[in-house]
Amino acid sequence: MSRTERARLAFVVFVVLFTQLLVYPGVDRLVEALGGAPTIDAGTAFLAVQLLAFVLFSAVWGAASDRAGRRVPFIVLGALGGTAAYLALVAAVATGIGDFRFALALRFVEGAFTIGAFSLAITMLMDLEGGHGRNMGAAGIAIGLGAALGAPVGGQLYEVGPLAPLVASAVLLALVAVVMATVPDRTPTDTDGIRAALAGLRERPELLLPFGFGFADRFTGGFFGIVGTFYFRETFDLSPGETGLVLACFFAPFALLQYPFGSLSDRIGRVVPIVAGSVGYGLAIIGVALAPSVAVAVAVLFVVGVLGALVAPATMALVTDMAAPDERGAAMGGFNIFGSLGFLGGILVGGGIASQFGFFAAFAVAAALEIGIVLVALPVLVRVVPDPTATFGTPE
Repeated sequence: MSRTERARLAFVVFVVLFTQLLVYPGVDRLVEALGGAPTIDAGTAFLAVQLLAFVLFSAVWGAASDRAGRRVPFIVLGALGGTAAYLALVAAVATGIGDFRFALALRFVEGAFTIGAFSLAITMLMDLEGGHGRNMGAAGIAIGLGAALGAPVGGQLYEVGPLAPLVASAVLLALVAVVMATVPDRTPTDTDGIRAALAGLRERPELLLPFGFGFADRFTGGFFGIVGTFYFRETFDLSPGETGLVLACFFAPFALLQYPFGSLSDRIGRVVPIVAGSVGYGLAIIGVALAPSVAVAVAVLFVVGVLGALVAPATMALVTDMAAPDERGAAMGGFNIFGSLGFLGGILVGGGIASQFGFFAAFAVAAALEIGIVLVALPVLVRVVPDPTATFGTPE
């Protein structure tokens, strides 16, 4: 196994996250171009339908690849399907075919395909030799960079036109298909898919702790994706390009600081970063809503990203600590399912509350969830968390 193989798989993970975030900064303009109203409800629907497909089809792709004993053809199919769906959205606008409901159906199809490329690329990283920490470190960097760069680049693409992020996404996913055709298929023959994840959770119910924290953290990611976009656009009258740069103040430190903070959790344990980071994270979310100016809001948003980076790698490492070596792939699969549900919840719940009760109420709910899970879980967390056993980012 070569380093380039790991890099190519990480590239796939990066592209899917990057293209997902491309549409966020100007989603109101995109929705309007697709025939919908430029409202938070329509934006919520467009972003949420992709996440719904992620949740529904992640396990389907995994089970199919396990049964076939191959992964590469499924990743190529997922990337090409996503490319076709993005191009179909562009064609629908160019030809005037269909309405916003048709666009939502195409968005669902796109999500159903691209989650296959994303989840199976991470699974292939898990399958590789060379150290679980190193392979997951590559996945974490790819996810972080995709999230950090997607919003600011997407904001600049919106300055070209509302469909530019869709065209860019189609091109990148087509490139993924080409790259994956050069990767050897090293699928193990003893995988059990989603059944293994459920069995592992029954045998180790304490995994619900990191799963719950992962849900809450990804909830806030989805929340900022939809509510943050409309909040900054409407409250401070920002353009999509400016909104993308503002969102980068959250996603950039969240991505770049995960490795050093993951290493910190190896030295001091998982409990302190998770508890202190989550409480501070929740308070900082409220701070964004109370900021009197865009400059103050950006500064607080940067703090939110830093605190998120403190929590996320410690939570993921906690999954590794709790699961037996031969259960880690299934355990991480369960963690990712809870994370996808959290991201979907952040979009649906955050967007719904903001639409019905205003932005401050939505920020308050997101903050309460982040802090509340600490208050509920802390007594159990202190009792069941093992000493750090797996060094973040290094081979075992």
